[in-house]
Formats: sequence, structure tokens, C-alpha cells
Amino acid sequence: MSDDEPAGIDGQRVSRWLGDHVEGFVEPAAFELISGGRSNLTYRVTDGAGTARALRRPPTGGVLSTAHDMGREWSFISALAGTAVPVAPPLAYCTDTEVTGAEFSVMGLVEGEVLADAEAGNRFPEEARARAGEHLVDVLAELHALDPVALGLGDLVRRTGYVERQLRRWHAQVHATGAPELALLDEVHDRLAERIPKQRNGIVHGDYRPGNLSFGPDGTVRAVFDWELATSGDPLADLGWLAASWQDPGEETPPVTPGPSTAPGFPSRAEIVARYADRSGLDLADLPYWIAFARWRSACIGVGVRARYEAGHMADDGFSLEERADDGVRLCEAALRDLAN
Repeated sequence: MSDDEPAGIDGQRVSRWLGDHVEGFVEPAAFELISGGRSNLTYRVTDGAGTARALRRPPTGGVLSTAHDMGREWSFISALAGTAVPVAPPLAYCTDTEVTGAEFSVMGLVEGEVLADAEAGNRFPEEARARAGEHLVDVLAELHALDPVALGLGDLVRRTGYVERQLRRWHAQVHATGAPELALLDEVHDRLAERIPKQRNGIVHGDYRPGNLSFGPDGTVRAVFDWELATSGDPLADLGWLAASWQDPGEETPPVTPGPSTAPGFPSRAEIVARYADRSGLDLADLPYWIAFARWRSACIGVGVRARYEAGHMADDGFSLEERADDGVRLCEAALRDLAN
């Protein structure tokens, strides 16, 4: 790798592979990291003719391979291309880890605004914010109306319940860290395990939120990104995560992940949920359970991220260990209140 290439990319080898496998690709390529940190890495790849595409690969170290499944992401994007759910056009997939140290996918580059936090929400045109909130719900309802087996995703359909799998996974992972808040995490886990509702079986994105979507200036969703956690399960898992991330102005409970919703003009959480109920036709009586589950899961994710920082696997990017720990405790306390109702 030369000094002007981003981490995770062997420019010469990747450029040669792209020339052999992507129709119309003109060597040489230039690479720019446009999204990284704690998720899969995304690069803008500009070929010799000036055409830009997107390349995705896992982080370069200190992560669980099961959380960065490139093959899974590729399968879902390929299956969803051409449906009512907008995704980046799939172009090619590389299974040869000798090319650049990991498997990677190449897609058409979808330009747009990613509403990852309050700052992005405030930058976004105020007249388009209501449309953005409405259309992200409409796209989610379209996703949940799809049959994974009919899309050719039958091999990825799990026979066990989504929440049972998630409870086992995250419970084991947080215990491996020895986090100081384990007693509280266990209390929420046990309440969730005792009250598992009857589950439907559809497609679950796993991290559906404005920060994983690209929006046009009119508020229309142009593409849904980050399918690495996608699986089969109850659609309300996605709605619970979205609702728990959708913070209303002045609300004290932290969101499960940052978002734009406190900026003026975005719909309220209640309006988001009501629109989903209307578009999907699903019974949302169990939604408080799924919001509680989302909050517990976010707290578990925070423990894992904190452990990687403490182990020195993450760069010093301003991440506050104390703030994340405090947010995890507050999320667990909110989850207990959700489950008490």
C-alpha cells in the first residue's frame, strides 16, 4: 500500500481486480475513505475515466467477523435490487482475500445526504424534513412486506426466533467483557427473556435508521445502506430500533444511536409509529417490548465498543468511554420502564 492510499486498500491489486470484474471500469483507480470507524469501511473508487463507484470491506482489525459479514450484505443487496426498497446497484463481489486482505463488494455510488446526527438534521432543508421522516417509514414498510424466501434468501432464513438468537449473542458477548454494569444488563436480559412475544418472520435490516440511508434534497430515500446485520425475524425489531433512535426534542432518555430527529420539522416518534402502522397494517401492541429490546441491545453494543477502545483496537477519535457507559445505564433503566408497562 502506498502512502496516499487509505488503510485497508492495496490500490494496485484492487484496481487490477476491478478492471477484470467490473464492466466499463477503466484503470487506474483512486481510492478515498468516505465512511469508517466502527462499521464496515466504505470507499469512493474513481476510475481512470472519472466514474465513481463504492467499495465496501470489513474494518481492518479488532472486530468480530460475525458482525461484519460481507457475504450476507451482498446477498441482501443483490436480492433487493429491483424491488421497492432502494439499494446501491450491486456490481461485483470479491471472495479472494489476497487482493486486499478481506472480501469486498463493489456497488454503484449513490450520492445523497446521510442524516447521521443532529448536526446533519439541522443542515438538511427544513422543508424536506417531514418528507424524509415519512419516506423512511414507507421504505421500511416496503421492506417488511417482502418475502425473503421468494427473493431467493431462503438459505438465510433462520428457524429459531430472532429475539432468542439476539439475547443469547449479546448476553454472551457482554459477559466476555466483564463490564461493571453486568448486573443491570442481566436484569434487563432476564425480563426480556421472560416476556418474548409471538414473532413473525420477515426481513430484518438490523440497523435501520437515517444514518444508514441516503436522502435526496426533497427528502426521498435514495438508498438503504449497511446490510451486514440483515437476517430473518420479526419486522417490529426494526421498528423498535428506529423508534428508540428517534429522539423527540427535550427528551432525556438517550437514543440508541444518534439521529436527526430533534431538528425542527421532522415528525415525532408517535407520528413515525402511526405512519408505519398505517402503511404496514401490522398490530403494534408489542412495540414497547421491541423498544426495550433495542435499548438493551444498544447498551450491549456500547459495552463491546468500549471494550475495544480499552483494549487499544480503536483509534482516538474523541469517543467518550464515561459518556457511553452512562448512556448504557440510562438505556437499561428506560428498558425496565418499558417492560413494566
